[in-house]
Amino acid sequence: MQISDLSAVNAALNAASGVLLLLAYRAVRGRAIERHRRLMLAAAATSTVFLVSYLVYHAHVGSVRFTGQGPVRTVYFTILISHTILAVAIVPLVLRTLYLGLKRRDEPHRRLARWTFPLWLYVSVTGVVIYVMLYQLYPPGRIG
Repeated sequence: MQISDLSAVNAALNAASGVLLLLAYRAVRGRAIERHRRLMLAAAATSTVFLVSYLVYHAHVGSVRFTGQGPVRTVYFTILISHTILAVAIVPLVLRTLYLGLKRRDEPHRRLARWTFPLWLYVSVTGVVIYVMLYQLYPPGRIG
């Protein structure tokens, strides 16, 4: 595998995190608490691997210029900015929510998870959208 392959790996890790989050949500709604716990830990592990891979990739490649022009550029940067802000904000929320859940402090865990879950899911999904827009629809080196 080459460093250039990590952008696709990162998108796959984001997608996997999103799927794990949805499965964990379904598990907790069905009162399958142990399954929920395992899925949430898997989502956290997947997101951690993503973060390491993302940092390695950008340490080697730097930033990648978005080549789309016109209205799609506004759409891309709107998604990117919201994604970036929430990706930073979600880290302490995830850590605290996981801690509360693992300690079985159920009520504070539920209260925080109501915010953490949709934000974490948004970050995971928009990570994939950013990859598709940046590397598939408007790949680097292509203008227009």
